[in-house]
Amino acid sequence: MIVSVVFTNYIEHLVYQNKVEELTSYGENILEDLKVSPRNQEQIANQYSRVLQGRDIYYSVLDPNLRISYGRLAMPLLTEAELRLLVQGETVVVKRDLNRFDQAVTFVGVPYVTGETLNGVVLLISPISGTREMISQINQYLLYTVFITFAVSVLLSWFLSKIHVNRIQRIRDATSMISSGNYNVSVPSTNFDEIGELANDFNHMAQKLKVSKDEIESLENRRRNFFADVSHELRTPLTTISGVIEGIKEDMIPENEKNRSIQLVSQETKRLIRLVNENLDYEKIRSNQVKLTIEEIQLIELFEIIKEQLILQAEKKQNDIIIEVDEKLTVYADYDRLIQIIINITKNSIQFTSDGIIWLRGRAGDRETIIEIEDTGIGIAPEEIKSIWNRFYKADISRKNNPYGESGLGLSIVKQLVQLHHGTIDVESVKGEGTRFEIRLPIRS
Repeated sequence: MIVSVVFTNYIEHLVYQNKVEELTSYGENILEDLKVSPRNQEQIANQYSRVLQGRDIYYSVLDPNLRISYGRLAMPLLTEAELRLLVQGETVVVKRDLNRFDQAVTFVGVPYVTGETLNGVVLLISPISGTREMISQINQYLLYTVFITFAVSVLLSWFLSKIHVNRIQRIRDATSMISSGNYNVSVPSTNFDEIGELANDFNHMAQKLKVSKDEIESLENRRRNFFADVSHELRTPLTTISGVIEGIKEDMIPENEKNRSIQLVSQETKRLIRLVNENLDYEKIRSNQVKLTIEEIQLIELFEIIKEQLILQAEKKQNDIIIEVDEKLTVYADYDRLIQIIINITKNSIQFTSDGIIWLRGRAGDRETIIEIEDTGIGIAPEEIKSIWNRFYKADISRKNNPYGESGLGLSIVKQLVQLHHGTIDVESVKGEGTRFEIRLPIRS
């Protein structure tokens, strides 16, 4: 509508300006011809009159007293300002006059001045009815255009708004599904506009929530299994200890069996202590309450001590422990915690290996010491490798009596301790062929 109004005003100004320029040009030509042939003024006037009548233009020639000397037009009532302009030799232009003639006209007065003397005026008049009809027709077409544009814009706005409302409604419905606990939702998304980007972010959020929910459910399942395992592990040694103590108290155990019974109580007590210590260790490590005392350690001596501690367990399963390390190789670590790390892993290797070999290896890397524990045991399934570091996780869920890693915290503690040493631990395993743990600890000056 604004463009239409501006365009209409521009066209109207242009049409009237062209008419004024046309009248002014004819007026100047008439004056020029009259100056050249002053004796043939009437003949010249008649010629121009015939030509201009064909263009619906009429003119009169006024004498110095502004009286009509040629032409049939009635003398218009000129204003004082217009008379002053003519006397000064300036052209008088009126684009639209609705009052001084019997119809709306455009008229121009072109003066003939010599020096400061007014010798005459050529007055040209053209009706503006045709011009106004043309402008009215243009306005009519522009009005049609405005209505059509308005209708199209309303329809287009309705169509686009319906599309956007439907897209937003889909996001609202998906939000309701998420609020009810269903995270398996997805909405169509694009990078075309903000709603599409919002849908992208929504899908990303839903995926994150689904992953978090799965992790929470997995952790909750492991927690339940952990408490079930711990309850079983605690009940068994406590039942044994309670039974033995009651037997001794009631003098129900023969003298030749008492030493064996006391030994059994001692073993079950140590088993309970291991279970409690593993949980305490994990909580200390998780809350950064463990402080390391880093020192230089001869790796071969460390391996020999570990082998000595675990040789009996290995022999029970007919396993050999083989040490492969340079006698001069050292490692920078906390002695007690490094013993704990390697013993945890080696116990796992012994537990899942029968009639096999466990290697304890050490070698120097690039500003780091590399420790490897490898076995020829049953191995770990590929889908379980990422989960073995999780708290409460046990690779063998059916295992109910495990003297080496009761709580399922062993490898989780191992990884935390390695990270406290600013090191890394990786595992490679082939099901049925064996497993290899690799620990990398940096060298410190």
